[in-house]
Amino acid sequence: MSEEQGFYKLSWITKIGFGLGDCAQNLIYQVIAGYVMFYYSDVYVLGGDRTKSAGIASTLLLVARIIDVIWDPFVGAWVDKHNPRWGKYRSYLVVAGIPLSIVSLLCFSGFTATSTGVSRGVNLGFAIVSYILLQMLYTVVNVPYGAINASLTRDTHEVTELTSTRMVCANIGGFFVWTLMPVVLAIFANSKKPWGMVLFNFIGSIPGIFFMPAVPYVKRAIGKKNMFYSLGVIGIIGFAMIYFISRSVDVLDDHNFGIVAANFVKSVGFGIVTGYMWAIVPEVISYAEYTTGRRIAGIVNALTGMFYKAGNAIGGAIPGYVLAMTKYKAPEASGDDGNTMSREPSAWFKTVLIYSIIGIILLVFCFTQTKERIVMDEKEAKNVKFTDLFVEFVRNGPLRVIALYFITAFTCMCCHNSSIAFLYGMGGQVESAKEGIRWSVAVIPIILNIVMMIIISFYSLTDEKIDEINRENEKRLQKADSA
Repeated sequence: MSEEQGFYKLSWITKIGFGLGDCAQNLIYQVIAGYVMFYYSDVYVLGGDRTKSAGIASTLLLVARIIDVIWDPFVGAWVDKHNPRWGKYRSYLVVAGIPLSIVSLLCFSGFTATSTGVSRGVNLGFAIVSYILLQMLYTVVNVPYGAINASLTRDTHEVTELTSTRMVCANIGGFFVWTLMPVVLAIFANSKKPWGMVLFNFIGSIPGIFFMPAVPYVKRAIGKKNMFYSLGVIGIIGFAMIYFISRSVDVLDDHNFGIVAANFVKSVGFGIVTGYMWAIVPEVISYAEYTTGRRIAGIVNALTGMFYKAGNAIGGAIPGYVLAMTKYKAPEASGDDGNTMSREPSAWFKTVLIYSIIGIILLVFCFTQTKERIVMDEKEAKNVKFTDLFVEFVRNGPLRVIALYFITAFTCMCCHNSSIAFLYGMGGQVESAKEGIRWSVAVIPIILNIVMMIIISFYSLTDEKIDEINRENEKRLQKADSA
């Protein structure tokens, strides 16, 4: 198919520019998804009670993210209905990206941490307002950003390469968060670097950065579903290794290379499959266009956003509730042993400031390198309604499968990631709390990986079917233009 028919070939600067948008969001949001549970529990001490802060934090995360789930449909309908002069989707990278960076700083400011003598009510209220606002702003950036993916080209192979590039960039962002952030925090806090945790996260970052480019070729060789199944099994093996190794040896030992190897295996499977799953979203958008005649990219991305936010909500809350039930107690800040993240509030603020500045610079670069080519007709856009999200969910079978996959995958991801800091900080905890941490970081993710494999077995859109759908969509568009 020719480029004039929508099957555009994308330059590498476009692919990398688009991918850096995800890198930017990860520099901001991975801090939230991965560390806010630890921050609220052990640094901010939400509610002012070290024996209850984990449970209170879980409730805040759950409620705030449920609000965000409700917010997603409104954002998706708004995005599809409007055409800002800087671009239908890319405008929001700047318009909402700058406020997002500012609010992320407020969220980790620590200005009302209990250690300052501020009342518990102010402590809790500031956290609630800043965290909910942060989630809402992230949605205004992320939903249209996801829609850009489907607006650049219809070519299935190009979309796969675009998604692989995006996920490499996202994993680079994750690398700077998971591997370097503990070191930067330690530098600002003038404390010992947690090298064991740093090595664990560093090795876990390698597959997503170096193996992701091979995904399009692996998919061609063994097929889409077989790739999901194979990576799912590898992920389960890795999680199981983390559990059993953490029971038999001292995780806090900087020379515990067994646990590091286990994380590498986990990331080869689970890390790559959760990166590739974004390539399926444009397929569902094309299917929706095929069956309805409208390319409702914003609505579909809002729906997938609803479910991955729901997964984040559940996965982020699970560790806190598990820790509360297993008698976890947040250590005193003065008791930092150098094995896990620093508990110094000012160090967190300075670190997040650096990450937020870099993030907004990358969002602006993404804005300059992307241009929407395939979008909904303006006449059709005017007819977009909020209720279209629910109508589309009911009638679109592949979308329902992806929605369930997203909620399960992100529950697993957030549960595991939120527990890593606790895994490396469990020295001095009672045995029941240590086991609770192991369940959050490994056992619960194993169960969720099995569920993910069952869900994806119901996905019906093969690459051949998607190519056929895209060709038909282009024929219809060409016919409409010539009429």
